[in-house]
Amino acid sequence: MGFKPEEKVTVKLEFMRMLVRLKLDPARMELLAGFFETYLKLNREEEEQYNRELGKLDRKEVDVIMQITTSWHEKGRAEGLAEGREEGRAEGRAEGRVERTREIICKYLTRKFGERSANLQQKVGQVTDLEQLDHILEDLFAASTLEEARAIINDDIGEPL
Repeated sequence: MGFKPEEKVTVKLEFMRMLVRLKLDPARMELLAGFFETYLKLNREEEEQYNRELGKLDRKEVDVIMQITTSWHEKGRAEGLAEGREEGRAEGRAEGRVERTREIICKYLTRKFGERSANLQQKVGQVTDLEQLDHILEDLFAASTLEEARAIINDDIGEPL
């Protein structure tokens, strides 16, 4: 897709919003979003801008976008595991998956609870076990308050409330 660099964030944001408004079944949303993501990759700076722009949208819309993004993550993780076994380089990929899962959790916490979640994000940043991070991520979707999120993270990390 021949977009100018300054248009990429806007195009991705509007595509994701359009996808949410279509109200397709999850499999179709994931297919379309994955296809789009393959051809419109954002660099780190653009991702940060994209996340700032997400913060300006309606919370319900962002929650759906985050669920779509998380499904990409899950699919990518499964594919990464298969590749790692085939190529014998699972260790490096596992570290990347751990880091990516931490990023997703922190983005979700920032969007849902703002700066008040900074201490939880620090705790998440210290977790190195991918299964533990996946469990935290999955459970966080059920949290509707910061206190619930704190309880989920502390419980999964094994720290007292």
